[in-house]
Amino acid sequence: MRANLPPTSVNQQRLAQRVALRRTNVLIAAFCLGVVMLGQTHGKENVMTSKQELSAAAIRNETLAARRSVQTASGRISYVEQGTGPVALFVHGVLLNSHLWRHQLADLSDIRRSIAVDLLAHGDTEIAPNQDVSVTANAKMLKEFLDALNIDQVDLVGNDSGGGISQIFAALYPERVRSLTLTDCDTHDNWPPEAFKPFLAMAAGGGLRGTIDAMLADKSVYRSPQALGPAYEHPEQLSDDSIEAYLRPFVKNPQRTHDLERFLAAFDNKHTLAIEPQLKTLKAPTLIVWGTDDVYFPVKWSHWLAQNIPATRRRVEFKDARIFFPEERWEEFDKELRAHWLLVEEQVSKKEELTSAH
Repeated sequence: MRANLPPTSVNQQRLAQRVALRRTNVLIAAFCLGVVMLGQTHGKENVMTSKQELSAAAIRNETLAARRSVQTASGRISYVEQGTGPVALFVHGVLLNSHLWRHQLADLSDIRRSIAVDLLAHGDTEIAPNQDVSVTANAKMLKEFLDALNIDQVDLVGNDSGGGISQIFAALYPERVRSLTLTDCDTHDNWPPEAFKPFLAMAAGGGLRGTIDAMLADKSVYRSPQALGPAYEHPEQLSDDSIEAYLRPFVKNPQRTHDLERFLAAFDNKHTLAIEPQLKTLKAPTLIVWGTDDVYFPVKWSHWLAQNIPATRRRVEFKDARIFFPEERWEEFDKELRAHWLLVEEQVSKKEELTSAH
């Protein structure tokens, strides 16, 4: 089905954009399921200030984050890094980029060299036209990325489709994973989730560019129940700057939009079904943190992961949290990460002591 595209001009009236957006039947379908399930609407727009977004310490540290890129066989991969110590690699999901992990990079820089990568077809990463951008291709890119930076092992953290990619990476290259943390993400045969399939149909029908343009022209559209509002516990608190950071790269030129279309078109649960046997033998200590109010990835999938990854040491639920809680409830999440990594370090120390004793 081809969507009736919403107006794309920034100069057009907001009312006209909203009316046209409501006529975009496929886009509305993509997110109305979230609205129906949640039975909620959200309050008036209240753009989050920098003071609300970050603690004072995080604000001080944020200036230390560095944007870099490295050439790999999969393209010039863009990333942000901050801190020193063992490497933690953060993997975002669809429609986002490394900006998702800004709070983790700032807050955890005292204990980790934290790296947030831009996936293929996302952010500032540069790729060749028509190259493979599937989730398995992204997992292989992560391996090339670590090789290019001479990084042996990482504490791997994934969210959304980035969590699915993290599972594939851990299954294909288990020796590169010191520990694994999975948040609400594509799992097993739930890829793509039912609630996201109408959005994929809209993109396949040619409506992606118009939809992104509408959300950029009027940020309240992005936060609305008909768009990405259901992905946030408090969408009204997401800043305009963050929305720009996420969406603007996709409309930098027609090729960038086309790359995202191809990324979406490649969604297929065959990628996660194929690595189930490897997950069941994964030895990396695993933490699973899940929001209980996620319309895309119900809590049952956190149980599936805990049951199928034998090294799972803790499964945590964040009450009322939604898919992007690493951004919204970063302080709670970072506490879990710190505790998880500390335990991993203690286990490694004990093994080294035993080895030395013998």
